[in-house]
Amino acid sequence: MYSISNKINISKKAVLAKNTFINDETIPSVSTTFTCCSCGHENRIEITPYTSGFPILKVYQEDQVLSRNELLKNGMVSETPQTMSHLGALTVNNLPTLYFGTDCSSCHSTYICIFSYGEKQPGLTTLNISGIWEYEEQK
Repeated sequence: MYSISNKINISKKAVLAKNTFINDETIPSVSTTFTCCSCGHENRIEITPYTSGFPILKVYQEDQVLSRNELLKNGMVSETPQTMSHLGALTVNNLPTLYFGTDCSSCHSTYICIFSYGEKQPGLTTLNISGIWEYEEQK
């Protein structure tokens, strides 16, 4: 799990075994698998709430890694309603949104994972993985 700081090009979206976790499923962490788009290897990811990930703002701020348009076009995030703007301009499920980089343990293709975590309503805490996309750094 790492932060991405160079500009990237999004390729394909990987298949996730499970992308939504509710209440007790999020404690102490969530674990799921994704299938590598390049070699078909099944990879495990683990997300620990309040510990894993980096703010999504770092991805689109000044188009540092990806532009807002690329994030929206690829369905990675959605625009946040004005009433929730304190969470940032782009979110997943209108909750605090984070990302991290990972790679395939077999062929080492690189991936970006985008997810949100928080209390959707009183008594309903969710962790939602928007997806995992294969990427290449721009040269």
